[in-house]
Amino acid sequence: MAAALAACASTTSPGAVDVDRRQLLIVPAEQVEQMARVSFNEQNDKARAAGKLVTQGPEYERVRNIAARLQQQAPVFRPDAAQWKWELALIDSPELNASCAPGGKITVYTGIMRTLHLTDDELAMVIGHEVAHALREHGRERVSQAMAQNLLGSVVFGALQTSEAQAKMAGQVADVLLTLPNSRKNETEADKIGLELAARAGFNPAAAVSVWQKMAAASTGARPPEFLSTHPAHDSRIAELTAMQAAVVPLYEAAR
Repeated sequence: MAAALAACASTTSPGAVDVDRRQLLIVPAEQVEQMARVSFNEQNDKARAAGKLVTQGPEYERVRNIAARLQQQAPVFRPDAAQWKWELALIDSPELNASCAPGGKITVYTGIMRTLHLTDDELAMVIGHEVAHALREHGRERVSQAMAQNLLGSVVFGALQTSEAQAKMAGQVADVLLTLPNSRKNETEADKIGLELAARAGFNPAAAVSVWQKMAAASTGARPPEFLSTHPAHDSRIAELTAMQAAVVPLYEAAR
């Protein structure tokens, strides 16, 4: 219990949106980032083998430019993000999904751009939201919670010496990082920080409302988008994003 209490900290500065919650972080960041990197590389290898990994062209440049502008603002919330080894993967797939693994490993699927006809401002809100999860280390927090609950207790992180062991652990960690849903509290934090990141980067914060309206509309079918399986879109969320506008509009106007 003493070790767990000592491991509680807030991973980011509050920012204008005032996110300041202490988190349980009993797993070293380096080890979570290592496993996330293994999983990210495996994902990209599979996409490349299938001819689905996009590395050039208008769509790739569009995503790369938006991500780069957001990355420039990341040190506002945590200075060490300036030294992260940021990477971007654009995957040609109809999935309506995006993510950002620990350490700044961004993945965007073309389906979310094409199907929802996202503007640059809206796409920035989606990527900013995912980057915010990485900045807040929500993935590391979930892995720590899983460790505390003994869900990952069968594997000792420090014993991962072989590539086979790393791959096995990466799969287990990926389940926690990418499959298990974020808590409502984590989602609200990502909404807030992502919104401020995008506003500081010069993207219209009003797009945070319109993009989630599109998400909500897309979820009315028989099969809701995968993106919404861990990112619930409710009227209350849109209302919260609307209420946040006053805090970030001045930042957007200053960036312009």
